[in-house]
Amino acid sequence: MFSGLSVLVVEDVEDCGDAVVVTARTRDAAVPCPVCRTLTAKVHGYHRRTVTDVPVDGRSVIVHLRARRLVCPVLGCRRQTFREQIPGLLERHQRRTVRLAWQISQVARELCGRAAARLAGLLAVPVSRSTALRHLRRLPLPQQAVPRVIGVDDFALRRRHRYATIITDAETGRRVAVLPDRERATLESWLREHPGAEIVCRDGSATYAEAIRRALPDAVQVSDRWHLWRNLCAKVQLEVRAHTGCWATINPPRPGGVHEQTTRERWNKIHDLLGQGVGLLDHSRRLGVALNTVKRYARMPKPQALRIAPTYRPTLVDPYRDRLRARRAAEPAVPVTQLLEIRELGYTGSASLLVRYLNQGRAEGDRPVTTPRHVGRLLLTNPENLRPKETTLLEKISAACPEMTTPADLVGGFATLLKPAEGNDVKLTEWITAARAVDLPHLHSFTNGLEIDRPAVNAGLTLPYHNGRTEGVNTRTKRIMRQMHGRAGFDLLRHRILLP
Repeated sequence: MFSGLSVLVVEDVEDCGDAVVVTARTRDAAVPCPVCRTLTAKVHGYHRRTVTDVPVDGRSVIVHLRARRLVCPVLGCRRQTFREQIPGLLERHQRRTVRLAWQISQVARELCGRAAARLAGLLAVPVSRSTALRHLRRLPLPQQAVPRVIGVDDFALRRRHRYATIITDAETGRRVAVLPDRERATLESWLREHPGAEIVCRDGSATYAEAIRRALPDAVQVSDRWHLWRNLCAKVQLEVRAHTGCWATINPPRPGGVHEQTTRERWNKIHDLLGQGVGLLDHSRRLGVALNTVKRYARMPKPQALRIAPTYRPTLVDPYRDRLRARRAAEPAVPVTQLLEIRELGYTGSASLLVRYLNQGRAEGDRPVTTPRHVGRLLLTNPENLRPKETTLLEKISAACPEMTTPADLVGGFATLLKPAEGNDVKLTEWITAARAVDLPHLHSFTNGLEIDRPAVNAGLTLPYHNGRTEGVNTRTKRIMRQMHGRAGFDLLRHRILLP
């Protein structure tokens, strides 16, 4: 029970209800002088210390310890007398044992201040949030060499206002450093003070690229493939919006879902059995459904009654539904800004309310709204992963707007380059040539960005390194910041991020 106190001589143990009081003393053994390291066991006097140990059976353990003050036998030693220390059990000026302090620091490491204090109180180790943070700050940070492959990325301290930079080992995900901002000079200074990186993974930031080029001119910069794909997706979405006037005329009727089809089949089976004179309980046994379900279907006169239309609250747009429906039927690609002409008829709502009303399909009756985002998703999805009805819709869109076929082909060609392999840099040149040969200005903008950062893009498509682990560290950092409710300073946040 008190194995952690084995270096002491336990003289008495007393049960005080919510606490266990242990009376102990140090052993009568010679210890070295802290200055001259000469062994001595000559006692000059005694002093008492009261310390807290790890709880037992949900109760605090308080140790009344009698320690010795010893005399150094060497004449002329700067320390004629000294207090006896107990390495591994108790440190100087501390009122908690080493193992209890370690437990508190580990709880604070995971939960930080207030939450750590609440949990420690439930574990019979009452501490304040300030004490928990003090134990957290005492945890030493690892001192390791700069890895060969590093990842650089930013994260928000305060969204759209303040950002910081994190540097990680791109191969293992180990946190290396956290910088207080994302300025070029800050990253450049750190890279100069910590040389050794040969490969640097980053996103498309020109600031980071310039800092790396200045500090590490011989390092290979690798553009992260996920960011390349995200940039392409954004440009494809813009191209889809630019051709809304063509493909928006395709508005297929809303098909019945799987649930509706199953409901109709079950209704037919139950009413066929009812026509044959089969009892309701026998229905349940034959069809394998509950008796109450059979009764509910038997009471329904038609299966169409099972379709449940969505219910919406009345809005300011409802009086103009017929006008909107006729307007969109005559011109499917009409923008919302022109539909705001209903303000002349008395509409007092906002444009966002009208957009939400149209996106819900409330102005279309039984016909859904095919949005640019939906079309973009169809173009950016692997054709093998599309459902049959999505493939059919994409074919209709391509037939109505032939320009949509070209982005789909270009997206598929670029997706094959995202698997690193030798020769992808040559294939990228061919892809850029093909993209510039078609009349798609937004994709031209994307190819211009690739050419500006071409060495890093080539490295990203041919080397196996990426910034995925750095993004994972950023996700963990967001969880840490949510725990601290944004109230902690940068130093404490940095400490928690860098702890292993």
